Formats: sequence, C-alpha cells, structure tokens
Amino acid sequence: MKQQSESRVHERYLRHSKKFPNVWCAGCGIGIVLGTIIRAVDDLGLEKNEVAMISGIGCTGRMPVYVDFNTMHTTHGRALAFATGLKMVKPEMKVIVVMGDGDALAIGGNHFIHAARRNIGLAAIVVNNAAYGMTGGQHSPTTPQDIKTATTPYGHIEQQFPIAELAATAGASFVARSTVYHVRELESYIAQAISKEGFTLVEAVSYCHTTLGRINRWGTAPDMMRRLKDQSVTLKQAEGMSSEERESRIVRGIFAERDIPEYTKRYDQIIAEAQKEAS
Repeated sequence: MKQQSESRVHERYLRHSKKFPNVWCAGCGIGIVLGTIIRAVDDLGLEKNEVAMISGIGCTGRMPVYVDFNTMHTTHGRALAFATGLKMVKPEMKVIVVMGDGDALAIGGNHFIHAARRNIGLAAIVVNNAAYGMTGGQHSPTTPQDIKTATTPYGHIEQQFPIAELAATAGASFVARSTVYHVRELESYIAQAISKEGFTLVEAVSYCHTTLGRINRWGTAPDMMRRLKDQSVTLKQAEGMSSEERESRIVRGIFAERDIPEYTKRYDQIIAEAQKEAS
C-alpha cells in the first residue's frame, strides 16, 4: 500500500506529457534525488504553484523538465542568479535550485558563494557526482585527488571543493549532506532546506557509473551505490576519526542550522523605511 501511495505522489507532480523513461542513464542517482524532492514537497503540503524549480546546464539541469512546478532551465552556472531575480519578485514562493557540482561550483562558483553570503531564500540542491557526466566525464571542482577522468587519465591532482563546508562558511542558514543511498535521510534534509528561511544547501552525493565508474573500473550502478554506503559515515562517527581517515569518507549530517535574517525580508524593511522617510 505504501508503494502505491508513493506512486500517486509522483503522479501528482510529474508532467505526463513528457516522454518517459527520462534522459538519464539507467541507474543514475539523479532520478533518486528528484524523487526525494517531490516527496519532500508533498510532505510539506505545498501546492505546485507555490514552488519554483530552477536549474542550469548538465545532467541535473534536466530535472525541471519533468516536474509540474513553475520551472526554468537557465544557462550554465547561472541558476542561482536567475533564482535570485525570481525570489526578489516573488518572495513568498518556495524556490528550489537544482545544480550539478560543475554547474554550481565551477562557472557558478561566485554566484554560489554570494547567494549564501546574502542568505537569500533559495533551497540549493547540489547533486555531486564528482564529474561533468553529460559532456564525457571531465574532472569537476569536486573530483577527488588521484581519480582518473576523461581529462585526467593519469589521476586528478587538484584538491576538491568541500560543498557543504563552503556553504556553511559563506553564511548559509542550513547546510546538510547525504547520499542517494540514504534516501530517507536525504528527503528529510531537503524538506528542512525548503521550509527553512534563508539560503539553504543540501549536497546530495551521487555517482556517474557511465563515466567515472567505467574509467576507474568501479563497476555498475549498484556497485557504485554500495560504495556510497561503505564510504559514508555520520558526523558523530567522523568525530572519532583522524583527519586522514576522514579524507576518504563521505561525512553525512547537518553542518549548519541557524536563524539569521533572510535577504528579501530585510530588503522590504529598507523599502518601508525609505518610504516612511520620504513621506
């Protein structure tokens, strides 16, 4: 009965005029993330017209095509900029911004930092598969060191961007990380991010079995899903580990949760003060 109920939830929020199955490779974790967003919206009791989903370019950027929210498919790295404009005009709207790791942190890195600094009311969901999956498996800002990619066939030598830690340091009001294996946990974090005031970030660690998995001989999608399970630890578990041990682990949990003034509300206050002074 529960499986049937969840199916009906997805039917309420999907655009059935779109062709299914979707554009993603069989076994991709992005579909799992889409499911968690849909269930989180339903759990919060939001109407479709109350929600906007904005994306950039890449595999994750295709997500808004399939959902029956207010949606916008924007240019590479600029999803947060477009979403900021929407939130300024429609501050009452729940704006969800879905991005891949390259989209959010390479060409979109500056927008990411300053959206968090402003604490504008956007829920950013970054699907981190550590590669540019759509364009052939090039390395991205989150590719771990020593990993082979299409552009680093002898191993990646750069340090990876810590998405959750960066957002927390930049000033986000809520920051969490989970994986596509830990579905219920991920769904809970996304629901908290959507309902929390201010800029919120959920890093959804996924995988790309057709690019990274193939070149590194990590096996099939189920094999890479098991890797997420085996490599991840909770924040509490990580506290008892050395820094070297933590480097090879995916640390899951809530990294920041604080109540700070949201940007559009402060902006409205400024307008009210200016109008009062002018009158």
